[in-house]
Order: sequence, then structure tokens, then C-alpha cells
Amino acid sequence: MRTERVTLDIDNKDYSLLTGVEEENLKRIEKACDVELYVKDTSIAIKGTDDAVEKAVRIINTIQRIIIKYSKFNKYDLELLVDAVNRNAEDKLLEALDTIIARTYTGKPIRAMTLGQKVFIDKVKANDLTFAVGPAGTGKTYLAVVYAVELLKKGQIKKIILTRPAVEAGENLGFLPGDLKEKVDPYLRPLYDALDDMLSSEKTLRYIENNTIEIAPLAYMRGRTLDDAMIILDEAQNTTKAQMIMFLTRLGRNSKMIVTGDLTQVDLHPKQESGLKTSIDRLQDIDNIAFVKLTNSDVVRHPLVIEILKRFENNGGM
Repeated sequence: MRTERVTLDIDNKDYSLLTGVEEENLKRIEKACDVELYVKDTSIAIKGTDDAVEKAVRIINTIQRIIIKYSKFNKYDLELLVDAVNRNAEDKLLEALDTIIARTYTGKPIRAMTLGQKVFIDKVKANDLTFAVGPAGTGKTYLAVVYAVELLKKGQIKKIILTRPAVEAGENLGFLPGDLKEKVDPYLRPLYDALDDMLSSEKTLRYIENNTIEIAPLAYMRGRTLDDAMIILDEAQNTTKAQMIMFLTRLGRNSKMIVTGDLTQVDLHPKQESGLKTSIDRLQDIDNIAFVKLTNSDVVRHPLVIEILKRFENNGGM
């Protein structure tokens, strides 16, 4: 067994950020690394095998760097950091945190919170068509909308089109009460939430009213060519092959497309193949088309969400 002592360089006022409430973070580090931690004054003694101690040292030192730079850290950040250290990628995680993708209308910076999110944003910037596939909670839809609004603010595009297949209504919305907006809002609410963060609800409504931002079910994209726009297709696992071809061929000049989805959540009839899966199978190795796979490690919701996804994944999926 090896014992090593880490000196804490953070101020006393930030000490609780590292340890967590009732030293919860330290207990999580002990469990994640299979070590014993002993706190005394401005240092932490770490006892365990050589590899375990080395891992714990890296985690604690990286936490200190994050606290010194951003003055915040919590148990959710710890889960992401432990995963990064397991992959020897804590420096890449810090690089991701350093990159501001955009700012909310109140000025709050929006950053990639995981390694996968950083890859996703980099791919979107470098390609005209990007597919992002991964489980719920990985931020793929939110970040797509955030980046689209940022391009709109900079004048690099003139329009944002956000669309989803309304599978739950069978793409036949006529039997639902109300006008078009009232019919499709339940399916498109997550898109509105991201827009409201970036623009405020009042400005979002104004952009929708003047058609700068268009939110509509996928069926309403047919027959159009979309220039100078960012076009985002969400929940793409619920498109058929024909619908996906129809959507992808809407791409016009000076436009970008982002397609997001989760292949474990397909709601199509069992005999229908997902258009998202077909695209992944057939569009590989084409210049200017990128594919990003987000995983459970990129989930930025409650840590329980990660554990739930892991359990389902380990038992043959949904």
C-alpha cells in the first residue's frame, strides 16, 4: 500500500466545493478510486495501491484547477471528471470547459460540459451536415439550438428551422384540437426551452412571428429548399427512410444541418427502418458530413440517469 499527501492550493472559502456537503465528494472519490482519504488542515492524505492513489491524486488536483478557475464544482461535475480521468483525458475536459460556445441572453456562458459535447460542437463548426446520436441528457438538442442562435446573432445565417417527426400523432395532426402551433407544441417544447435560454421568451416569440425562427413538424418540410439557414432535425430516430431523404435534400446554399437522435428510443412500427439508422449506414466517408456518437459518459443530468442508462444498456437495451 502507498500513502501520498496532496496539498490543497484553494482558498479556505472554496474548500467545501472540493470536499462537498458533509464531505460527499471525498466519499465519492474514495469509492471511485478504491482509496482512503484523510483530511488534515490544508492537505489530504491518500492511502491505497499505487494506481489507485495516482488516480485519486489526478482527480483532486484537477478539481483544484477547476475551482481556482471557475469558483464552482459539485457532485455532478465530479462524475464527469472521474470518467475523464478513467480515459486519461482530464486535460481535454479542461480544454472543453475553457471553450465558450455562446452566452445566454443574461450573459451566462454556455460551455461543453463533456468530451463528447466538445467533439460535437467542433464537428458542427467544421461540417455542413452533422449527425449526433446518443441517449437522453447528453445535450445534443440543446447545443444544436444554442449554436444555431449564435450563428443567427452573428448574421451568418438568416433563418433557423427546427423540426421533429410527430410520431406520437402519426404525422397526421388533423384530429388534435387547436391551430398548427397548438397541435405540435407538445412535441417541440424542448426546442422552445433552448431558444428561451438564448433569446428570452419574448424575443423567441417575436422571431417566430416574423418567421426568422420556424418550428414545425417534419411533414411541413416537404417541397422546400432552405438557403442561408440552420436546419435542425430532432428525434431523428423516428423518421422513416423516405422522410430522412426528404429532409436531407432540403439543404440549400450557405446552410447547415444538424440531425440528432437516440437509436434506443425508436417509436416507429417494427417493420419500418429508422431513417437515422439508414443514414448512419449509408452516408459514412462523405466529405462535409460528420457523425458524432455521444454516450452515457456525456449525460449531464442527475448521476442516477447515468446509472439507469448503464443498467438498461448492460441488460440488452430498452
